[in-house]
Amino acid sequence: MTRKIRQVAVIGSGVMGGGIAALFAGAGIRTLLLDIVPFDLTDAEKKEAAARNRIVKQGFDAMCAANPPLLMHPDDRMLIRTGNLDDNFQDLAACDWIIEVVVENLKIKQALLKRIETVRQKGSIVSTNTSGIPLQAMSEGLSTDFKQHFLGTHFFNPVRYMKLLELIPGAETLPEILSFTADYGERILGKGIVWAKDTPNFVGNRIGVHGIIKAMHLMAESGLTIPEVDALFGPAMGRPKTAMFKTSDLVGLDIVGHVAKNTYDLVEGDEARNDFIPPEFLTRMIDKKLLGKKVKAGFYKTELTPEWKLIRKVIDLNTLEYAEYGPPELPCLANAKKAKTLPDKIRAIVNGDDKGAVFAWKAIAHNLLYAANRMTEIADTILEIDNAMRWGFIFELGPFETWDVLGLAESVDRMKADGFDIPENISGMLAAGNTAFYKLDGGKRSFYDFNTRSYKAVEVSENIVSLAGLKAGGKTVASCASASLVDIGDGVFCCEFHSKMNALNEEIIEFMGESLDYVDENGVGLVIGNQATGMPGAFSAGADLKALRQLVADGKFDDIEAFVKRGQDGGQRAKYAPFPVVAAPFGLTLGGGCEICLAADRIVAHTDLYMGLVEMGVGLIPAGGGCLNLWKRFIRTIPKAVTDADIGKFFVPAFMNIAMAKVSMSAAEARANGFLTPTDRIVFNRDYLVGEAKKEVLRMVDSGYAPPVKQKLTVFGELAHGMINAELHNMKSAGFVSEHDALLAGQVAFVLSGGDIRLNSKVDEETILALERQAFVKLLQEEKTIARIDHMLKTGKPLRN
Repeated sequence: MTRKIRQVAVIGSGVMGGGIAALFAGAGIRTLLLDIVPFDLTDAEKKEAAARNRIVKQGFDAMCAANPPLLMHPDDRMLIRTGNLDDNFQDLAACDWIIEVVVENLKIKQALLKRIETVRQKGSIVSTNTSGIPLQAMSEGLSTDFKQHFLGTHFFNPVRYMKLLELIPGAETLPEILSFTADYGERILGKGIVWAKDTPNFVGNRIGVHGIIKAMHLMAESGLTIPEVDALFGPAMGRPKTAMFKTSDLVGLDIVGHVAKNTYDLVEGDEARNDFIPPEFLTRMIDKKLLGKKVKAGFYKTELTPEWKLIRKVIDLNTLEYAEYGPPELPCLANAKKAKTLPDKIRAIVNGDDKGAVFAWKAIAHNLLYAANRMTEIADTILEIDNAMRWGFIFELGPFETWDVLGLAESVDRMKADGFDIPENISGMLAAGNTAFYKLDGGKRSFYDFNTRSYKAVEVSENIVSLAGLKAGGKTVASCASASLVDIGDGVFCCEFHSKMNALNEEIIEFMGESLDYVDENGVGLVIGNQATGMPGAFSAGADLKALRQLVADGKFDDIEAFVKRGQDGGQRAKYAPFPVVAAPFGLTLGGGCEICLAADRIVAHTDLYMGLVEMGVGLIPAGGGCLNLWKRFIRTIPKAVTDADIGKFFVPAFMNIAMAKVSMSAAEARANGFLTPTDRIVFNRDYLVGEAKKEVLRMVDSGYAPPVKQKLTVFGELAHGMINAELHNMKSAGFVSEHDALLAGQVAFVLSGGDIRLNSKVDEETILALERQAFVKLLQEEKTIARIDHMLKTGKPLRN
């Protein structure tokens, strides 16, 4: 039998339940979202459907209003049907997968699962999103068929954005149910699967919360401030900007405290059990309801002055009063800033001798040893622990990967000298001459397996193409400081950017031309993609603004126009190459990065795609073919049989995309905005992206690919200028746009409409490209544009002037 998921039920409409429902709806699955009937209804309200569904309606509304959005596109909500656990319980019989996300109370979960057993169809999957209650206790007394189809599915919040999905097998769960759920979670929902054992708080929270609570205890002893700890355990350590305390504010201090206490209560035999006792200051903050972002006051707080200035403050852990703070200054942080690579930054911090370095070393050492002591108890391999921390806590390196950076033998010697107890599994590993947890041989990665005391190959899905692995295996055919061309097999090559934020510079533009030449001579197709880390990561954040600003300062406007022309020529070469070119964008795909995608034959995009032509934010317009190719995507959707289409209806949304610097919040929204076409694909798992783009290239080759034929474009012409300028005049008079905004928007309208030409005239592509270049160079000579560029370079934020 082929198992299919046609409809899913999510029981519990809180933040987690709503997030899970939104995820399935984004994947195109009909979803039933249920919650309890309110306990406090009047006799009259008990007869009203709206009153009976009040709780689920509140959860649904919160899901729809969430920021950042939980839904991939607002229309996804149409796939979610709501109801309550009294009137709609029988509807569970039509569901192929039922996920319970109710309160963490064993008796409540047991009672719910017993009810579910009476209505579920035989063979349907039932899973729990519990974060710590044993599955065996929950399923006690239920039928064999139920237990065979029952497992734990522990999503992380926010569900749409967090990659981790911990799967916890029950004692009797069928292997085929486990393999199906893992495949579905990875391939359809885009999650990274970690196999966890049925132990308290599973893998991610067991290791992660230990690290946070232990660091809080050590901070109290070390005399460090909260901002200093966050600076030490932020990007310099390969961790998110939110680090420890800002992350706690986001999660909620009550949640952090609950998970810590829950772990302490359940792990009686844990050698580090006392590390989970919340520090006194955390308990006081929870008692005073200083719970973090949800109440706008936690470890940090933002206040607005009467002058509308934002003041960021941090709590004094002795008085629980808030005060302003400045950037931390520690010698080890200064040394880390000078380091070029993440491993060097980590070593610069941990190997220093100031109080920050001493604290960082102790915090890391405790957590590394804790992870080693949990091996085979909470997970079978180090991969599960490392992946849980990378995917659930957004670490660039998991604990064992970090240990390799520090040097296993050297760090163990230091731990011994500092009086730490070394786990037997680590001592045995070193005694056998194994001095690293991971090895790379011929591009193949292997890990140390404590069960067999040997190295095993890291198994990678056949859907995943690892650029790092291929490069390590000698598959790089050309490279420069900013980009590489990698052979990804079957005659397909990948042009990978690796400049800062993958920003486009002269070197990348030149290299892309060389890549097209190489593929024309040696291959069948090209993928433009990379595998940058981070959340959301950057396919390309646009042009190298700093280099452009220097050219302006030097007055080299002819050089700028020549550079822009080379970029346009590169996009045209890709568009009309005799082989397919597929772009694989994800995360930040802005400005020039967006233009590269628009010039490709096809786009295979990750769901979390922040795509837009944002040049207006720095006082410019798209000039790398962005205006041309966006207009083509709009106008080419009109069938040729339609000879009298009102192209003004197409012009306005295309114009607004550029003039408003619209950025999509998902690939689905990018499609709705016109950046992706119906033939472009959306992939949920970012790890699959390059591999799926490669498949798209091969499909196009197998279908007998031929490059598109250049055709003249129908344009709106000068009629657009009057229409747009009249509206801009009104908006400027009302104070909605500045004079410079109006100037920029007028330039966008002029270029996008084909210049001074009649309505419905046909122009060749070179005409619009020339208009792009002219407007771009002209705007660079405007003082207010330069002010916008300077402000962006200084603050990272757009200036409205």
